[in-house]
Order: sequence, then structure tokens, then C-alpha cells
Amino acid sequence: MTHPRIAGIGTAVPDHVVAQESVRDVVHALFQDRLEGLDRLLEVFNHLHVRRRHFAQPLEWYGRDRGWKEFTEAYTSAALDLSLRAAQQALENADTSASELKGIVVASTTGIRTPSLDAVLMQKLGMGLTSLRLPVFGLGCAGGVAGLARTADLFRATGGPYLFIAVEVCSATFQKNDTSKSNLIGTSLFADGAGAVVLADNGTGPEVRQGHSTLFADTEDIMGWDVTDTGLKVRFSRDIPTFVRTHLPQVISKACQTWGVDQAELKTFVTHPGGQRVLEAYADAVGRPLEAFEIAFDVLQDHGNMSSASVLFVLAEMLRRNRLEPGYALMSALGPGFSSEQLLLRVP
Repeated sequence: MTHPRIAGIGTAVPDHVVAQESVRDVVHALFQDRLEGLDRLLEVFNHLHVRRRHFAQPLEWYGRDRGWKEFTEAYTSAALDLSLRAAQQALENADTSASELKGIVVASTTGIRTPSLDAVLMQKLGMGLTSLRLPVFGLGCAGGVAGLARTADLFRATGGPYLFIAVEVCSATFQKNDTSKSNLIGTSLFADGAGAVVLADNGTGPEVRQGHSTLFADTEDIMGWDVTDTGLKVRFSRDIPTFVRTHLPQVISKACQTWGVDQAELKTFVTHPGGQRVLEAYADAVGRPLEAFEIAFDVLQDHGNMSSASVLFVLAEMLRRNRLEPGYALMSALGPGFSSEQLLLRVP
């Protein structure tokens, strides 16, 4: 079986760079007369694990009442811009023209558009109109890992090269009238960005092997969106770090067993930075020191949680710093479902 290799990778973020303290001030101004004990709840903004983030709109934009139409327009405009920038960078790094691509896969969960983003992107990039295209929706933070795995599956089935894009405009889901703790947590953490990867048989980067998906029964309440008249309302429930410590060791063990790989052979972990406590729980679950996840923590500090795109930022930075050890590497992310996505890489 021929496995594709990473030929090029690109990332993009919006121009509006916002310090965490500034977001906290806006949330305080919006909620101070409507939420008892707000100062205590705003402590989630005071941790050093997120220093700054990038948003598609200036901060004052989020203080007005908006509905589905405006949020969708903001999502579409930003998602297309970020996707194009990340994709063009990935194609340039891969020394590949868009016309050579066999197909495109786009993962995104922070907005809805029909025709889907891929239909617009393939034309703007200059891809052939008979190219395969696959939109991936609903996997949230897990979409970056699952989407790359599905792209590699398509490559193995049809040949390549292929383009994968993960793009999220999390800020377009902010609900200014939602005073729930979930909304405050989300507002303290999520941000906007896009990552893109070109897979080709002549790539010089890691080889993309098989993925492994796990859906946990009766866990829909843990993470997701509730659909409201004004848009997508974030849902968090239960203790996600405890869930990671409890279930992830068996998930990774099962994945390695399926792949025929000894878990001790996993040299490097490319992990979605869902938050400081989630990363700490992941380190405990795989028995590695926090230093092994330094780059994931760096991405979280400088960009926040960009949902599906974040893990591609981690991968790009690990490649840039030459931090992927030869041998096997494991990409991991958790998402709505509640679900876990794992992807095996072989580093030359």
C-alpha cells in the first residue's frame, strides 16, 4: 500500500490580534449587569495559557446583537479568505500547482454554507472542475485529524496529490446574550484560523498512515452546538480532562493494536491544544512530561483554540522547528460526539 507524504503545509490567521485582557474587558462590559458572580467567573481569562488570539472582526463588532444572517456572512467571508491564504502557502511549499490536484477536502464546523466552501475554493485556487471534493462538518476540534486521515484515504484510493484544509471562524459563534458558563469558557479560549496540507507521493515530509476513530456512547452532552434563533450556542458539560485521563489510554492502545505498532514506538505526539488542562490530562494519559507538548502549549498561547485548524498549526510548527523524531508520530484530537481521532504518521 502506498501512503501519501506531506509535501507542503500552510497556516493563516485574521489580521485582528487581540490580547486576552482586552477580550476579558469586553465580556465584563457586556455581562456585568446580567450575571451574578461575574468577577469570579472571569477568572478563566486570567490564566497564562492564552495570551492573545486572532479574530475575523474587531472586538467592538461582537458587542452588537446579530442573527444567523450576519454571523453566516462573517463566517463565509473569513473562512474563504483564511482557507485561500493557507492553501496557497501549502501549495507553494509543496511546489505544486492547484491544477495538478486530484481533489480537495475541507473541514469546518463553525458555520454553514451551501454550496460548501470547497466548491468555491477549488475555483478560486484554479483546480480542475472534475476534481473530487469532500466537505467535512460536525467534527469540531477533531476535524483536523479526521479530515487529514480521510484525505489520505482518498489519496490511497485514487492517487494524488490532494489538498486538505481545516478552517474555523469560532468568533462568528459568539452569543452576546448567553450568560452560561459554557459561553464564558468558549469566549476565553476559541479563536479563528486555517491550516492546509498538500499530500503527494513525492512529498518529503512525514508519511500519513491510517487513522483510528472512536465514538463514546451516550456522550453528546459533553461538547457541541445547540442551534438557536441567533446562531450556534456552545455546549460544554462534564469534566473533559478527567474523561481524557480515564479513556484515552485505552483508545491509543487499541489504535496501536489495530495498526500493528508497539505503543513504545510512538516517538512524538502532535496534539490538538484544546486547553491547558486538556493538554495536561493528555500528557498524563500517555505518560509523557509536559515538555513533550511544548509546541502545543505555544500554539495555544499565541492563537488560542482554533478548533480543527489548531492541530495543523502544531504540526507546521513542529516541522519548522524540526521537532518530529524519526519513527512514528501520533496526531490526536477530541471532538463532539464525544469522540476521539488518532492518526499515525511515519517520520523519515
